[in-house]
Amino acid sequence: MTSGIKTTDQLIEECQGLVKSLAWKARAGLPHSVDIDDLIGYGQVGLSEAARAYDPTRGVKFSTFAYYRVRGAIFDGLTMMSWFRRSPNREVKFEQMANEVLEEQSETASQSNTTSLGNDGRWLKDLSASLAVVYLASDRAEGQPDSQVVDTSMPTPQVEVGQDEVHDRLTALVDSLSGQEGALIRAAYYEGLSLTDAARRIGVSKSWASRLHAQTLKRLAHSLREAGIVD
Repeated sequence: MTSGIKTTDQLIEECQGLVKSLAWKARAGLPHSVDIDDLIGYGQVGLSEAARAYDPTRGVKFSTFAYYRVRGAIFDGLTMMSWFRRSPNREVKFEQMANEVLEEQSETASQSNTTSLGNDGRWLKDLSASLAVVYLASDRAEGQPDSQVVDTSMPTPQVEVGQDEVHDRLTALVDSLSGQEGALIRAAYYEGLSLTDAARRIGVSKSWASRLHAQTLKRLAHSLREAGIVD
């Protein structure tokens, strides 16, 4: 039988290089104690889930569909490591949560039939503002980076004064969130949980948590933009 549809095993096999590539990219900014084989293993979990969920009739290449799921599984795996639980790494948290935003936004864009220049511009502006909030919230995450992780991008003390004001404004906005929105954001950013674990805590599915996360970031970005903090 020669249908053009690939099996789950075939999809997994053809994207082994993607898993290894994303694992090595994640490994570059981590302590030497983090085993590359562990990261590849987490990526394989994400790849298997992507292969089972993939629908070729949507017209999206499997490698594109799998990219964010593999990347997200690697960073979700990192949050389960004991050293990360004890000492959250700001860059890892940013990568993890930014990946969630990018995956949600890419799926929303692929499902939309409106592809005008104006719509693309608004989408990019909203995405950029949301990622800015992810960066600020990740920087405010509870705990300090592990002593083995040297963050050479840390701002100078003069810049930190201004950032403290921005963080205080964002913290006040997060504290004002109620219900599932507030519980999700605080669990994901201030307690260091993965979005999957945060979703489980508040009793919703991962897909609903992803949408809620994206919607809440958009609202926070709008509030910061009105205050002149996010362009």
